[in-house]
Amino acid sequence: MDSREEKKLMVRIAQMYYEEDMTQSAISKELGIYRTSISRWLKKAREEGIVNITIKTDIDETFDLEQRIAKIFNLREVIILPVKKDQTAADKKKAVATAGADLLKRIIKDDDVVGFAWGTTMSSMIGEFHHVDKKDAHFVPLVGGPGPMDTKYHVNTIVYNIAEDFDGTAYFIDAAAVVERKETKDDIVQSNYFSKITELWDNLTIAVVGIGNPNQSSNLVWAGFCGDQEIEELNRQGAIGDICSRFYDIKGTLIRSDLSERTIAIEIEKLRGIPYSIGVAESIEKAPSIIGGLRGGFINTLVTTEETAEEMLRLIEQEK
Repeated sequence: MDSREEKKLMVRIAQMYYEEDMTQSAISKELGIYRTSISRWLKKAREEGIVNITIKTDIDETFDLEQRIAKIFNLREVIILPVKKDQTAADKKKAVATAGADLLKRIIKDDDVVGFAWGTTMSSMIGEFHHVDKKDAHFVPLVGGPGPMDTKYHVNTIVYNIAEDFDGTAYFIDAAAVVERKETKDDIVQSNYFSKITELWDNLTIAVVGIGNPNQSSNLVWAGFCGDQEIEELNRQGAIGDICSRFYDIKGTLIRSDLSERTIAIEIEKLRGIPYSIGVAESIEKAPSIIGGLRGGFINTLVTTEETAEEMLRLIEQEK
């Protein structure tokens, strides 16, 4: 077959495949050519420019930003929400929580063990799971509760409501996130009732966490667990953020302190090895905290806003 006839054949095969939506098997039968040959002709048509495939990446204004963040931190998935001029802080928090909930609707399957931290963003997910497909999954707190704070922010409330919507099984931690003495914490985590929680943590498949920092936006400060002395010590050690009430620095190195010894929460190193560890957080203020958490490998999936992601890139560029 001369080159002119080859090109005509490639054009015909390409038209049948791409324009007429015929399968390779159907083309093979129609033209009397082996199916393996059809695949080779299609490949050659692309190589010689007879077929040009263009993928439109500008269908979403944040797509490129998502790709950049995912590449820098080697993330499984990044979801970045555009910010509108008239959005309030509460609107942004709710948008991020809703996007996080949509992700969970997509990925939760039977037998999953799904863990949650607590806080305002986490609690904003309540009510986002009505009419979801039922899943025989397990839902567990990753950290103790916020003590006397409003019950709607309590991790047990979050776990109960989301488990109820999925018709899954909920488990609870009957203790505050931080207790006064290390011995008290040891007694709780070594108790018989807590052994089920520990077992679930060891078999975690999905974690959903907020990201705080050692100032008034941190859950521990907000709930009254951290005073000036603890904050000063955390600052002295370079604390930049916390996940599940575990603090780390800008490099993602965990900070050990008296506070960590009194904290009832999963050891966040466990988050590094699970299929989905989802960080749901936003605000320019939290950008360094998110960077530290990503560098520590505690998160492999991020849900945030456009302005937060842009601030993260600015800070990374500033370090160079």
